[in-house]
Amino acid sequence: MILGPIGFAVPWLLWALVALPILWIILRAVPPAPIRRRFPGVALLLGLKDEDSVSDRTPWWLLLLRMLAVAAVIVGLAGPVLNPRDEGEARASGPLLILMDGSWASARDWAAQTAVIDAMLAEAGRDGRPAALMQLSDPQAPVFQAADSLRARVPGLIPAPWAVTSEAMARAVDLLGEAEFETRWFSDGLDREGRMPVLEALEARGPVTVHESPRAVLALTPPTLEDGQIQLRALRAVPGPLREIAVNAHGLDPAGVSRVLATLPMTFDEGAIAATGALALPPELRARVTRFEIAGEAQAGAVTLTDDGLKRREVALIAGREDREGLELLSPLHYLEQALSPTADLLEGGLMDVLPANPDVIVLADVAVLSGAEQAALLDWADKGGLLLRFAGPRVAASDVSRSDEDPLMPVRLRAGGRTVGGAMSWGEPKTLAPFIEGSPFQGLAIPGDVTVSAQVMAQPDPTLADRVIAQLSDGTPLVTRKRIGAGQVVLFHVTANAEWSSLPLSGLFVQMLERLAVSSAMSPPDAAEMAGTTWQPLQVLDGFGRLNEADTRPGVAGERLLSGSLGPDLWPGLYEGPERSVARNVIDGETQLSPVAWPARVAVEGLERAPETPLGGWLLAAALMLLTADILASLALSGRLWPARVAAVLALALSLGAVPEARAQDDARALLATEELALAYVITGDTRLDDTSRAGLRGLGQVLNFRTSVEPAEPLAVDLERDDLTFYPILYWPISADQPTPSAEAYVKLNDYLRNGGLILFDTRDADVAGFGAATPNGARLQRIAAPLDIPPLEPLPEDHVLTRTFYLLTDFPGRHSGRAVWVEAAPPDAEQIEGMPFRNLNDGVTPVVIGGNDWAAAWAVNERGDPLFPVGRGYAGERQRELAYRFGVNLVMHVLTGNYKSDQVHVPALLDRLGQ
Repeated sequence: MILGPIGFAVPWLLWALVALPILWIILRAVPPAPIRRRFPGVALLLGLKDEDSVSDRTPWWLLLLRMLAVAAVIVGLAGPVLNPRDEGEARASGPLLILMDGSWASARDWAAQTAVIDAMLAEAGRDGRPAALMQLSDPQAPVFQAADSLRARVPGLIPAPWAVTSEAMARAVDLLGEAEFETRWFSDGLDREGRMPVLEALEARGPVTVHESPRAVLALTPPTLEDGQIQLRALRAVPGPLREIAVNAHGLDPAGVSRVLATLPMTFDEGAIAATGALALPPELRARVTRFEIAGEAQAGAVTLTDDGLKRREVALIAGREDREGLELLSPLHYLEQALSPTADLLEGGLMDVLPANPDVIVLADVAVLSGAEQAALLDWADKGGLLLRFAGPRVAASDVSRSDEDPLMPVRLRAGGRTVGGAMSWGEPKTLAPFIEGSPFQGLAIPGDVTVSAQVMAQPDPTLADRVIAQLSDGTPLVTRKRIGAGQVVLFHVTANAEWSSLPLSGLFVQMLERLAVSSAMSPPDAAEMAGTTWQPLQVLDGFGRLNEADTRPGVAGERLLSGSLGPDLWPGLYEGPERSVARNVIDGETQLSPVAWPARVAVEGLERAPETPLGGWLLAAALMLLTADILASLALSGRLWPARVAAVLALALSLGAVPEARAQDDARALLATEELALAYVITGDTRLDDTSRAGLRGLGQVLNFRTSVEPAEPLAVDLERDDLTFYPILYWPISADQPTPSAEAYVKLNDYLRNGGLILFDTRDADVAGFGAATPNGARLQRIAAPLDIPPLEPLPEDHVLTRTFYLLTDFPGRHSGRAVWVEAAPPDAEQIEGMPFRNLNDGVTPVVIGGNDWAAAWAVNERGDPLFPVGRGYAGERQRELAYRFGVNLVMHVLTGNYKSDQVHVPALLDRLGQ
C-alpha cells in the first residue's frame, strides 16, 4: 500500500491504529499513582467522607506522548518505505539485467546513472532477485548473482572512451542466452545502428525499461587550420534553444605547466545542431596547444586532441649565395618560399641569428662550409629534435665537405665534383625518379613523368648507404638521403633547391615531399599508403571522462588500424607517434553526426531522477523507544519520585553521550594504535581472502624485520581508504584484483597527499605468473584505472644501481610467490651521472612514492599464527631460496621507506675526501 511518498510492506498492521482512541479512554480513566506523604495529622481525618470528591486524571500531554509512542510502534512494524516503487510498474520476480551503453556519451551523467543502478540493485536485493550487469561498449556474457554482491562493483564502473558499435551490439545479442529476465537499459541517448535487434532480443526475454538523461549530448570535432586561424565546430544531438558554450584551448606554458591558453565562446543558434568559431593565436602559442575541450563537459567526445596537423612549423631558410636582383626564379630559395609560405612560418636571417628562435626546420640551400661554432650549434639543435634539410649545388659539389670523412651534418660521404647528365659532355640522358622504396617517408606518392634530373652530387658507396637512401633515380643513384642525429635528423637532396639541376622544384611532388618530411605543416591526415606497414605507439590516451593519461606500456597499433579502425578496447582515442609524425585519434571525427535515438512507443522511457527507497521502520521504532523513555521519566516526576531538575539532567546526559561519535572514538583508538609502534598497513580490497593474505603476509614480514633488524613492527593494520587517515603509515601494501572498486574522489585526495608527503604504496597485481607488466591481464588493466588519478611520477624498471638493491641486503632479483617480472619505481633524473670510482649514480635523495610489480609478495611472506608459511613457493631448495629473497626484498623496502636513500650519500665520499685533503 502506498500513501503519497511512503509505502507500507505490511499494511494490515495499520488497523491497530483504530485502537488508539480506546487506549486514550482507558489511560484517561486511570489516574496517576498517588503521592504518599507521612503526616501524623492524617489520623484525625480517618472515617470522614467527602460528598464532592473529584478523581485526579492523567495530564493530556502525557496521554499524547503515550499515543505517539504506540502509533510509532504500529507504523514502524508496518514496514514503511520512503519513495517506494509503485506496484503499478512492471515488477518481475525473476532475474534483473542492468544493460548499460557505457560509451563516452554516457559519461556526462555517469554519477546519476550509477546512483540509480545502485538503488535498483538494492531493491532487487530486498526482493531476493538475482541480477547481472552488461556494458554494450565491451559486452561480456551476463552472470546472474546476488544483487547485493553486484552492488560492490557499481563504484568501480567507468564509461568507455568510444562509441557502441553495431558489431558489439550483435555480439551482445549472442551472449544473452535463452533465460527470461527483466531489463533496465541505460542508454546514452544517441542513435546507433544495431539498437533495434538488441531491443527485440531483450523484449523476447522479458519487459524492457529504458533510462536516459534529458541533458543534451555535446561533442567537438577535430580542429582545422585555415588562413592562420583554428576552426572549431561543436555538435549537439538534439536541436534546442539558443545556447552558449565555451571551448578551452589547453597546453603547456613556458614552465611546462598545463594551463588554459585561450577560450573561444561559441553559440548554438535556436534549432541548430552545430556551432562554429575561429580562434586566432600566434604561431608560438598555437604550437603549445595540446587539446581543446568544451568547458563543463566531462566526457571524451567533448575533447579533441591536436597533433602535427594543426601546428604551422617555423622554417628558417638560409642560402649559400645572395639572391640576384631581378632573377628571382634563379634564387636558391624561391621555390622553397613558394612551397612553404602557405603552410609554414618562414624565418630569415643568418644561421646564428635564427638558432636562438629554435625553429622546427632549418634549410641550407647550397651551403657547403660551416664554421666550428655554427656546426656545434647546429649539432646541439638537431640532437634535441630539429630537422636539418640540405640542398646540393655548385658550392657543395666544389667543396671538400664530407669527402674523406663523413661530415656530422651530412647523411653520407660525397664524391668529389658532381655528375652532369643530358649535355654534350654528359653521362647520358636526363634521369627520372624511381618508385619510392618501401619504408621511405615518400612511399605511395605518385611520380610525374616530366620530373627529370640533369645534375646531382654523388654519394660514396658505403655499407650503410642503402639504409640512408629514401629516394633514388631510375639508375639507382641516390636522390635523397637521411640519417638520425640524436632526436633529430639531417636530410640531403642531392640536387639544387631551384630548377638548375632538376625540374623537381617545379612539380607538385616537391611540395608533397616537403610535407612528408614534416617541413611544412601536415594539415591533412596521413593517407592509407603512408600508414601501410607502419606501427604507431600510443603516447597519451583519453578515458571516458575526457581525462588525458599516459599510455604507459600499451602496445603499438598498426597504421591501417589506426587510420580506419573503429575505436574499442584495443584502440583507444589518444595521441600516437609514428616514424615521422604524431597523429591524434579522437572520439569524434569530421564526418560524425549526432542523432538522438527514437524508441518505439511500446518501450517505457524514464529519466535518471529516481529517488532510492529508504526504509523508515527502524527510525520509527527508535522514536517509539525514545517516547516511552520520556513517558517513564515524566511519570516518575509526576509521582514525586523524580524531580524535574533530575529529569533534565538525565536527558542532558543521554544526549551528551549520544553526541559523542562512535566513529571518532574508534578513529582515536586506531590513531593511538598506529602511532604507539610502527605499523605495516594494507589496503582493504573487499575480497576477504585477498585481505587475509595481505594481513598474513605483513605479519610474516614483520617477524623477519623483528628478528633481523632494529625495526619492531606491531600487528598489521587494515586501511579503509574512504575513512581512515593515511598519515600514520609509512608504507601501504595494495594488492590488485580484477573487480576491485575504484576509490572515491575524496579517497584520491588523501592518497595524493600521502604520496606527496613521503608515503610509499606497493602495488601488487599478483599476475607475474601469467603476463608481463602492463594491461595484458585483468589485474593490470584494473591497476591502470585505479592509478590514473594518482599523482605518480614517471616510472622505470628498477635499475641495478637503485638504492633498493642495497638498502639492507644486496639484491639483483625481487621475487615473491612468482618470479621473472620487472619491478617499477620512480625514474631517475635525466641528469643523474655515475662518478668515477663509484658503483652507482648520484640519484635523488627522495623515496620512490610507488613500487609496482606483480610477484605476489604477500603470499610469499604470509605465515600463520605459529609462523608457518601459508602458501608454497617453488619447489625444494630453490623455492625456499626464492622465499628468502622475497623476505629480503621486503626488508629492503621497509628500510628504504624508513631511512630514505641515505646510502646514495656514499656517492659524495670522493668529493668529501678531496675537500678534507685540501
